[in-house]
Amino acid sequence: MRRRFMWRAGIFVVVILVAVAIFVSFVVSVVNSVLGGHVSGVLSAFIGVLVLLALAFGLRRIVRGTAVPVSELVEAAGRVEAGEVGTQVTERGPSEVRSLARAFNAMSSRLEETDAARRRLLADVSHELRTPLTVMQGTLEGILDGVYPADAEHLTPVLEETRVLARLIEDLRTLSLSEAGVLQLHREPTDLGALVADVTAGQRAAADDAGVEMTVTSPPDLETLEIDQARVRQVVGNLVANALRFTASGGRVSVEVGPEPGGGTWIRVSDTGVGIAPESVEHVFERFHRSPGSPGSGLGLSIARNLVEAHGGRIALESELGRGTEVRFTLPKVFVEGPPTR
Repeated sequence: MRRRFMWRAGIFVVVILVAVAIFVSFVVSVVNSVLGGHVSGVLSAFIGVLVLLALAFGLRRIVRGTAVPVSELVEAAGRVEAGEVGTQVTERGPSEVRSLARAFNAMSSRLEETDAARRRLLADVSHELRTPLTVMQGTLEGILDGVYPADAEHLTPVLEETRVLARLIEDLRTLSLSEAGVLQLHREPTDLGALVADVTAGQRAAADDAGVEMTVTSPPDLETLEIDQARVRQVVGNLVANALRFTASGGRVSVEVGPEPGGGTWIRVSDTGVGIAPESVEHVFERFHRSPGSPGSGLGLSIARNLVEAHGGRIALESELGRGTEVRFTLPKVFVEGPPTR
């Protein structure tokens, strides 16, 4: 592709030179006729050669400064089309060509990141599906072969693994819809204080069983927000469940709700648990990222971020290893529905 482009550029230059040569000859003949033939043929030829040399030099600079960088872009585009995502070109030439090269490099880098993310996603999904399917397959084969009896003791784990698969599939569906900006949010006026109290009440038994103190703080005069109750319940429930999971007996989980300056509401879930290592904090909202020893799928916080951002809000996490974790998210007063922002 690059060779063809350069041949075409060369042909274009030759055509321009021939056209200019004809024009110069015409001008010289006109001048010669006006002066009554006093301009000699040698002088006319000399003037024509000088003009052509100047033009050729100028065209050479234009070709080297523009055609060559553009030809490199053409070749790089062909390589990207062939699957070599991440291909980069040197940013040189006129400002417009440099801007084009810069945009191409950014596009190519983004394609490379997207391709890498797609590969990681496929690998992670395959890994997450393999474990429950292996358990189900082994148990069912044992029952069919007569190794295990078809009783509740052996069928209950199979049923539980089907629930794990169902949750994983639903999480992936929610994540894909929210990231694509097509997740339907069913908004309705909601008292966030009451919603948080209801969600934490459902987690109270788990906190008592784990020996973890759980407190809920919410002012009585919170403004009503237009939100999707089911989705916000999902966010709060996930954050509380995570806090309980990583807090040892004798620890504390605090859930607080308050008004956001300028309108809106913030919700904070903090714990006195094991905390997160500094090198992992920046990755906690990535899909399938899990802390060592975590039993989850690694989708919870990623889904929480997407659901909060689908409402036009923001979510952030702070953690210190051995001292606990705090997650805070805000929901704006004005409901915003659309693709999540980053």
